[in-house]
Amino acid sequence: MSLHRLTQIVMGVPNVERTAAYYADFGLTPASDTSGIPAEAPRTFSTVDGGEQLRIVHASRRRLVELGVGADNPDDLDRVAASLARLDVPAHRTPDSVTAVDPGTEVLVRVELAPRLSQSPAPVAPYNAPGVTARLHERAPGILREDKVRPRKLGHVVLGSTDQETSQRFFLEGIGFRVSDTVRGMAAFMRCSTDHHNVLVQQAPVAFLHHTSWQVDDIDEIGRGATAMLETDPDRHTWGLGRHHIGSNFFWYLKDPAGTFSEYYSDLDCIVDDALWKPGVFEENAQALYSWGPPPPASFLAPEDLAALMTGAHAPAQ
Repeated sequence: MSLHRLTQIVMGVPNVERTAAYYADFGLTPASDTSGIPAEAPRTFSTVDGGEQLRIVHASRRRLVELGVGADNPDDLDRVAASLARLDVPAHRTPDSVTAVDPGTEVLVRVELAPRLSQSPAPVAPYNAPGVTARLHERAPGILREDKVRPRKLGHVVLGSTDQETSQRFFLEGIGFRVSDTVRGMAAFMRCSTDHHNVLVQQAPVAFLHHTSWQVDDIDEIGRGATAMLETDPDRHTWGLGRHHIGSNFFWYLKDPAGTFSEYYSDLDCIVDDALWKPGVFEENAQALYSWGPPPPASFLAPEDLAALMTGAHAPAQ
């Protein structure tokens, strides 16, 4: 696959300063010292392996402004530009990128030349199990960790689209993503890398950013990260701990001050050979959402500010 990863997202929010503080708590690393800069000045954050992957800018409502996708060479950009032209989607080509707006999600997608992601393996924690004693005379490493949880990379984004079919066609036929699984008549899990999904587009009454998802080493890091976030503010909790069915990953969802959910995840399905993966078609039910864990709250399925987003009402001061 000539596309190979998500490079960066630009997130628009009504209160940049407070939202930025949340993602610093979440474990992302500020790209520079922001002391003394205006409260609504953009903030940029890095992951351990992905570099600068989140930029927060001011907007009247919360939304995904821009989505970056990595490509290998200029020929890949030519292919994307030609594919978008066949869909009659206006695109702008530069020597290093192709940009176009998906009308359903209202997101500017930037396909850009970028190096492939290189990740060092996470330490393998020894687990004791029936018939297998991998750890003797020592406590589990997961309970001894003291370092702050740091996401390794941006994994995926979930977007609401007012025209899911058009958005799906934009990402698949225009940009070059591939389908991993679908929820019938509702959503498509699409990938631009070997991860099970990098973009999920679901039908919605208004274009909005549902959540961003950030990879950590293992289930202990999910629990440690979420616990630290909730010790600071219990109202950040949304849904977890659990394991998804589609994608198979462990998850825990929290909510930032603008109302967007953020997910710690680990152990996502990996697709290296397309011929060895058969996309599934799921019905809109609990199986499509999770295999085990607490049931999802209503506010996760239909965020509480959807009505305000639909009417264009500004979010209250955060």
